[in-house]
Amino acid sequence: MNTNTTIAQAPAAAPAQASSIVRLQDVSKIYGSGDAQVRALDDVSVGFGAGEFTAIMGPSGSGKSTMMHILAGLDAPTSGHVFVEDTDITTLKDTALTKLRRDRIGFVFQSFNLVPTLDARANILLPMRLAGATPEKEWFDLIVTSLGIADRLSHRPSEMSGGQQQRVAVARALMSRPAVIVADEPTGNLDSHSTDEVMDLLRRAVDELSQSVIMVTHDTATAAYADRVLVCRDGRIVSDLRDITADNLTAALR
Repeated sequence: MNTNTTIAQAPAAAPAQASSIVRLQDVSKIYGSGDAQVRALDDVSVGFGAGEFTAIMGPSGSGKSTMMHILAGLDAPTSGHVFVEDTDITTLKDTALTKLRRDRIGFVFQSFNLVPTLDARANILLPMRLAGATPEKEWFDLIVTSLGIADRLSHRPSEMSGGQQQRVAVARALMSRPAVIVADEPTGNLDSHSTDEVMDLLRRAVDELSQSVIMVTHDTATAAYADRVLVCRDGRIVSDLRDITADNLTAALR
């Protein structure tokens, strides 16, 4: 794990708070009907703390990915409510929901989702350019320097390693100063060294920038970077761990 580089404190970063930055209230998600009906989420209520790193785990079909998609506004619940900050996103029309996702939620995906024809600088700034927003140069410089990609800004994705591409994706997610970063298996395509680097970056974004991170992962070593681990099974949260050790993670996942 790389612990030599530290992220400088951002001038506008808010202190960590005990309040929930994202909250699910009585959320269910049902697919199909009749005998083919699948209850992917079953009346889930949970809050995700501001300035906290939460990992969501569980076996295939447990509901963890459905929960991620719903809390990020990528899918709508069958019933219940989802709040991002103080906004009930289940009441928003498509245009307002798209704007909230763009402005208040940073996304980091397993597949990086970088535009292959654009260099790193353009990929980082693309969401803000599409929104017609003016990037803050000081914030941009802070992010790329802190993430160790200042010398890769003119490189296209094909000219970067997997770890470097994911650093660019993390920088893109941070650029709009989102309320929360949602990371979906962010190290799934990385080797062990790059995995440690990316998880170290997300951990320090929480500790040093007061960022909030919610991550889906299947890997216990990756989940150990989090402050809190939620374990899902059959559409429900069956464990909510804060004393995270290899032993209690393994026991909770049995």
